[in-house]
Amino acid sequence: CGRPALLDIMSFLIPGVFSLAHCLVGEGGERTVLGAFFACYVDHFGFLENRTFQQRYLIADQYWKKDGGSILFYTGNEGDITWFCNNTGFMWEVAEELNAMLVFAEHRYYGESLPFGNKSFSDSKHLNYLTSEQALADFAILIQHIRKTIPGAQNTPVIAIGGSYGGMLAAWLRMKYPHVVDGALAASAPIWQFEDLVPCGVFSRIVTNDFKKSGKGCSESIRNSWEAIKRISSTGNQLPMPPQHLCSSKNCISQAVCTVTLWVISHHFLPLDLPLQVACKFLKDPSLSDKLLLQNIFQAINIYYNYSGVASCLNISHTATKNLGEAGWYYQVCTEMVMPMCTDGVNDMFEPEKWDFQAFSEECFKLWGVRPRPSWILSVYGGKNISSHSNIIFSNGGLDPWSGGGVTQNITNSLVAIVIPEGAHHLDLRSSNPCDPESVRQARALEVHYMKQWIGKARQRH
Repeated sequence: CGRPALLDIMSFLIPGVFSLAHCLVGEGGERTVLGAFFACYVDHFGFLENRTFQQRYLIADQYWKKDGGSILFYTGNEGDITWFCNNTGFMWEVAEELNAMLVFAEHRYYGESLPFGNKSFSDSKHLNYLTSEQALADFAILIQHIRKTIPGAQNTPVIAIGGSYGGMLAAWLRMKYPHVVDGALAASAPIWQFEDLVPCGVFSRIVTNDFKKSGKGCSESIRNSWEAIKRISSTGNQLPMPPQHLCSSKNCISQAVCTVTLWVISHHFLPLDLPLQVACKFLKDPSLSDKLLLQNIFQAINIYYNYSGVASCLNISHTATKNLGEAGWYYQVCTEMVMPMCTDGVNDMFEPEKWDFQAFSEECFKLWGVRPRPSWILSVYGGKNISSHSNIIFSNGGLDPWSGGGVTQNITNSLVAIVIPEGAHHLDLRSSNPCDPESVRQARALEVHYMKQWIGKARQRH
């Protein structure tokens, strides 16, 4: 549980092949997009590997105006692009106001964009081209292709938008290809969660503070549960089980508790009083006996693993969504996306675990036959030395533990930080909801304000 996030240019070759696709976005119902593929180099940065693969993207132009319009370009992250199309209602809601064409680009090695088909994950040789740099080059080529091939789009301003890893990519796309994108909205993008830019325990401390805010005794109950699990396990007694059997090993139960506590905060997009306060209702008294405490812990776990109330058993291997590509992400964190995590059990509610890079490196080598490069992201993208860049919004939710590795203060007049005190993980990119706090509504309005500025200035240049 100490490393929750880790184990948790220029040539277009053939025309796109189009098909109808659908995105189910918020209360607006089903919205039709065109699904397309384009041929993209497997390796943009070498000249020996000339193979191409079919990369998928979705496009919707019902709100786009050739004169005075814009392109909102979603930088796909670690999963099937239709999932991100479904869960980025903000883009659909502002498309008409910005006269925008919407493009959702799939990240290589995820969804249907597999450079080597079924062999893409067969070994590290085939995975060698799964990097953020290659993905950014894919996106830059796609934007240039759209501008070249769609009549009226040649000089259309482009704003990159993404959340979480996709938010990091949106920011980095603006940094690396400022001639291709005119601005970026990087939501919940922990671009500083690398090496020693932030303390390795900041993520776990924010999680703990959120649980403290959600109910008296909540975080203390979780902190006490670790020793309770150890004590009962050491006696050889059965751990107290709810009707839905989980498992009987200490490690398995510890994993379940970690999964729930971290998921509720970092991957839930609705206002946090829904899942978090409900879970904390079962965790009011940290002084209970070991048996009663763990029974209450299991009730809180049910909110995640048995939210429907009909599961016959609790399968802790299930994740929040099946549309995220766990294998690909695990490879990425074992190569360049090395984000140190640690816990101390004092300032957070988790079992103490130091960041052990050597052990992590060995684990990666066993899994993939590769060694991580912890300083590479800083070398490529600049770490905190980014003041020479421009036109990027960094939005972060005050309740989101990933905000600890994000940009939460303005760097320059055009590198802007927006903090949403009641917001969770990129809540601002979700569809508007009657339960939205006022802070997220204000954040969305400010984001549109900056995008309009950048679009106007880009149009003046042309």
